[in-house]
Amino acid sequence: MADPIILREYDRLAMSSEFSQDDIADLRNQDSRVFSFSNGNLVAQNYVGIFTTKSRRVIEILPKIDFSSDSDKADKKTREIFLSMLRHWRRKGFQELSSSQIRTLRNFPLLEAFIFLFLSNVRDLIRSGLARRYIEVEENLPYLRGRLDFTGQIRENLIDQSNFYVRHDEFSENRPANRLIHKTLKLLRSQVTDSDNRQLLQQVTNPFSDIPASTNIHADWNSHHVDRTMQHYKGVMNWIILFLFDERLATFAGSHENVSLLFPMEEVFEDFVIHSFRRYQNKYDVHSQGPRKPLASKDGDEGFYMKPDISLKQGNSVRFILDAKWKRVGQTNDLKYGISQSDMYQLFAYGKNYDCKTVALIYPKSDQYEQSRRFEFMVGDMSLLCFLFDVTDPEGSVNSFINSL
Repeated sequence: MADPIILREYDRLAMSSEFSQDDIADLRNQDSRVFSFSNGNLVAQNYVGIFTTKSRRVIEILPKIDFSSDSDKADKKTREIFLSMLRHWRRKGFQELSSSQIRTLRNFPLLEAFIFLFLSNVRDLIRSGLARRYIEVEENLPYLRGRLDFTGQIRENLIDQSNFYVRHDEFSENRPANRLIHKTLKLLRSQVTDSDNRQLLQQVTNPFSDIPASTNIHADWNSHHVDRTMQHYKGVMNWIILFLFDERLATFAGSHENVSLLFPMEEVFEDFVIHSFRRYQNKYDVHSQGPRKPLASKDGDEGFYMKPDISLKQGNSVRFILDAKWKRVGQTNDLKYGISQSDMYQLFAYGKNYDCKTVALIYPKSDQYEQSRRFEFMVGDMSLLCFLFDVTDPEGSVNSFINSL
């Protein structure tokens, strides 16, 4: 497999001869939130991660983070920051990622990094023991084991009565969760290029050699259950969700079974901002997705509930409403500063209904514009702070924001 093609958000990639016609058609058929086309160029937007084409060309999409002109060092630093942000993403699978692992994984293409994390989880699971269960087995044996199945005995051994058609319980590792893991390991085999990952893949596949790989992943997923004896399976099953089932993030789709892992940066950024405010300041209590409050009522029945992305509270009082947007602003010279009109309306409604003096839109800091800006609403005594958050320095950003209030 060739080296991945590295593409940053909103950068343009010419559809050159290294892409087959099938690849180009495949890319054009993807969700327009992930890829768009402009004058024959491919543009990645909103989602970050890896996408694998039918001919197994890997496109690595990195978030747009500005800090260095050295492209090789910039790629490594970008991966490090992105993986650090993923640790706090609302979906499962990355919370246990350590700082030392991140420093190592930043040197690898994202696909190899994600595969390593999954294989490491499988290795830890194996060390804790593969889960087993009793399953009923039907066999035609030369000796009696379990209980005789009279219907099977007549059907199979009416002439040659030297055998016994029996049913018995067997303590087996052949259960849905293990079949799903084996399926994923088989699918990853063609994707791995790193020698260490290949060795680790072989190591963790061997214990599954007597377990059939899943032939119906949806049926196995619906029937699998992580009981109290299988708590060590939780991390691996989170990865199974990412690799096999999450339509937005990962697919082995269509006639080609290639891995794609795409992460919505709007969610990742919002969760990283929430984590940063909880960690680096203690003046305010940080709430996400709330508190809920009705916007209107009819005949005493409340409705149109508001649910702010982030709120800063003191006691029972909401002091500030925040909304994080993974969008580059400040690139226009007009008064709007690149802020969406609908975002401005939404924050105004939040501020009025929660009785806040200040509301804030939080955007990532960029080289194009590094200065935050404050807008005064024409109605009421309320302002909107457009704050630029530096993901390379979350502690400094939080302190700067608190001071700006």
